[in-house]
Amino acid sequence: MRATGPHVPVRRLAQGSRTVGDLFCRRAELSHHKPAIYEKHDGRWRATSWAEFHTEARRVAQGLASCGLARGDRVAILGPTRAPWAIYDMGAQLFGAVSLGIYPKQPPDALGYILEHSGARVLFVDGADELERTLEAIRSTTRLDHVVPWTEELFEATRHLDRRITSPSRFAGEPLGHDAIAAAQRCIEPDDTAILIYTSGTTGPPKGARIAHSNILAVLASQAEELQLFEDDLSLNFLPMAHAAERVFGFYARIGTGITTAYASSMGHVLEEIREVRPTLFGSVPRIFEKAYAKLQGELDRKPRAARRAFEGALRIGRMALPYLLAARPLPPPLRASYAAADALVFRKIRAAFGGRVRWFVCGAAPIAREILELFWIAGMPIYEAYGMTESTVVTHMNLPGHTKLGTVGRTATCLECRIAEDGEVLVRGPFVFKGYLDDEGATRETIRDGWLHTGDVGTLDADGYLRITDRKKHLIITAGGKNLSPANIENAIKNQSPLVSQVHAHGDRRPYVSALVAPSPLETLELGVELGLLTAEDLAARTRELLSNPTGRSADLERAMARVVGHPQMVERVRLAVRAGNRELGQVEQVRRFVLLDRDFSQERGELTPTMKLKRKAIEQGFAEVFDRLYRESGFAIDA
Repeated sequence: MRATGPHVPVRRLAQGSRTVGDLFCRRAELSHHKPAIYEKHDGRWRATSWAEFHTEARRVAQGLASCGLARGDRVAILGPTRAPWAIYDMGAQLFGAVSLGIYPKQPPDALGYILEHSGARVLFVDGADELERTLEAIRSTTRLDHVVPWTEELFEATRHLDRRITSPSRFAGEPLGHDAIAAAQRCIEPDDTAILIYTSGTTGPPKGARIAHSNILAVLASQAEELQLFEDDLSLNFLPMAHAAERVFGFYARIGTGITTAYASSMGHVLEEIREVRPTLFGSVPRIFEKAYAKLQGELDRKPRAARRAFEGALRIGRMALPYLLAARPLPPPLRASYAAADALVFRKIRAAFGGRVRWFVCGAAPIAREILELFWIAGMPIYEAYGMTESTVVTHMNLPGHTKLGTVGRTATCLECRIAEDGEVLVRGPFVFKGYLDDEGATRETIRDGWLHTGDVGTLDADGYLRITDRKKHLIITAGGKNLSPANIENAIKNQSPLVSQVHAHGDRRPYVSALVAPSPLETLELGVELGLLTAEDLAARTRELLSNPTGRSADLERAMARVVGHPQMVERVRLAVRAGNRELGQVEQVRRFVLLDRDFSQERGELTPTMKLKRKAIEQGFAEVFDRLYRESGFAIDA
């Protein structure tokens, strides 16, 4: 699969656009015949052009008008990252509504809270399970007028359940006229709210961040001087559209630049479809790279000693080349020849697992281990770490070609100011800063003071202006000895030592030393269970199918299968070795002295993870309070590292 168009720089449209809808109209006019979207249907990838995309969005806009919506009304979308999500979103933008995304698989109370708080009048929802949760969530919701299933089949099967269930055919008829759309866009001011992004709620109920058209367009305009894109670039997209990064830095950025995307069939099929799509770039959270790295390490462990030595030799050559790669400088002739040989022998095979054409990745949302970054850079697939938050319209700092320091999140965007407060908090000011939280002036005043966005993150700026994030301000561990420690630093040091480790939660606030909960990685734990004779191949196949269909799900059957493995001495010893290896990368006061190996992974269903797989630290501390107390009280309860 290739995007059409020559290998020439894209024509960016953010500058000169007033609104997100205006940007979309200009893109459809300029790139009308070029593919905008690829999706897989019946085993084949099918293209939708920018003109077709625009027409489908205009149909949605007409449907919203027929529902009696007014400019500025809220339209919610609940479903996977697929073409319908994009069409519904842009239909709302063309009409002049405010659109918001809801993460899939939310419990009914969380779903109901967002719908009621946002005042959404229309909800587009995909799938029978999601619709069932929606109907439970909206029993007492008074503002929602229309619940629109994504398919006519689902509508026919459920129309009798609630009078608000509306046929999707209402949004697939005659398109709204160009004059009506132009009039709607003229009524919108650049500083009006374009989208609501609900924060993931790691410390309480989610808040609705109001992101203006001007915020989004400022971010997209800043890319013109920061990221090189070409007409024939192709991205693969799979992260939730409810997340600010995928929505703004992914989706809206593609509209601004006109590059083509392929939507993965599901999260579980990403690694398979990467090889089919052969993207040139994409963005991700660290988890996808951590999993790829862990899989590579696991495969290496099973290789003959000669193959492992060849890999280590190639890695040594790559590390010598790394300073030149980071600075975008040519390799000296002797090193160039050695690196070319290592590339042919080892690195080309690693690239092939990602389709073989990747020019670069963008990674954010959480720290990523240096050894993972080094491997991808050495293998010719640079990962540019970026930093930002929902309230800063996704990105404020980013490493760039020729200007990258591993372990940092890059330098401040040129149109922004950044400084470090006396207590170490990162502060940002400029056109990316959001307009405040919906119906929460108190939280807005606490977050934006004197024009500065208080990020809640602790970090440092080096002499060259590169930002290094230490941790969340609220998450710092203060030991009984008065030492301030970063749990993220501790957790990442351990988590990347073994594919058997899924998550680590470091604990030690007001304690004499640091301890940890270690959550096992589902698939790798089950594979070990088969190897040890504790599970059958049929058990593994059944649970693998489950994980592929819902990678973030943690069913009772899965947890029971994992529990049969985690107590085995070999599993315990492998995890102990991972903790010890992580400790060697930490200062003495940071090292984990005792840990508890859980018999399951943390889960979203139990309220321990956000939809973006971040630890809900407060919930874990409360849920495991008795475990932590026993860990420090009873010598035989925990495992000594």
